[in-house]
Amino acid sequence: MPGAGQVRAIRGRIRSVENTAKVTKAMELVAASKMRRAQDRALAARPYSERMRAVLARLAGSPEARGGGDADSLHPLLDERDVKHFAFIHITANRGLAGGLNANMNRAGANLALERQPHVERVSVISVGRKGRDFFRRAGFPQIAEFTDLGDYPTMGDTLPISRIVTEDYINGEIDQVYVGFQQFINTAVQRPTVRQLLPIEPPEEMGESMGGTADFIFEPSPQALLETLLPRYVEMQVFEAILEAAASEQSARMVAMRAATDAANDMVADLTLTYNKARQELITSELLDIVGGTAAIEA
Repeated sequence: MPGAGQVRAIRGRIRSVENTAKVTKAMELVAASKMRRAQDRALAARPYSERMRAVLARLAGSPEARGGGDADSLHPLLDERDVKHFAFIHITANRGLAGGLNANMNRAGANLALERQPHVERVSVISVGRKGRDFFRRAGFPQIAEFTDLGDYPTMGDTLPISRIVTEDYINGEIDQVYVGFQQFINTAVQRPTVRQLLPIEPPEEMGESMGGTADFIFEPSPQALLETLLPRYVEMQVFEAILEAAASEQSARMVAMRAATDAANDMVADLTLTYNKARQELITSELLDIVGGTAAIEA
């Protein structure tokens, strides 16, 4: 038989869960307002990035752009060499409460780092976001740099230091290979951990075919001169696009997670309310029986 203390405890639990539901609902609304803008920015960057990959594929396939087979004339960002120092740009969120978003990305990054570690002398990380930074710190991987203040809507200017670090280190021979990992935005409910090689640049062959298959193009100035300008911009755009995709994925995942938390809290309130009503009814019935029993005893 429930007592008055148990009934009060259930009532307090109901209030606590109701307050939690209010908080998660507010966080859902905030994430929803940020999500639309973040998604629009990520989707707007895709056509430019895809077209740049197509142009680069066409240019890099030209013998003139590759120095006519002369290794000394090859652009340093296209130069493939034995990998001794592997670097990984790891992009995560600064905050949690986004379901499995950060855990999935950290798992993908750890798998890549552990896969490369036996084959190279050193594996280093460039962390973008606190969750990834803290994860790789605990794992014991050295970090070249960390960026945790990009905000919800980073600009190209905010991401340039990241791309310039890896570009300069690669040209100087301090890094031999660079990958970038991020959550690719598929839709509001789906975000896919993606790992992509950034340096040395490997122009995708299928992108070149989208510009006209085997047709000949005349480039002005020369393909080699264009590559000198486009290759650094290409690296910058790939990093910028990855961060925009990660930002859109973060807000989408947080909105979905907070909606699920709100629904779960409301379901819990409904169950607790039913339990509270039953306990209160049993308490009232018990008190009535005590009163009736006492009255009968007096009359007897």
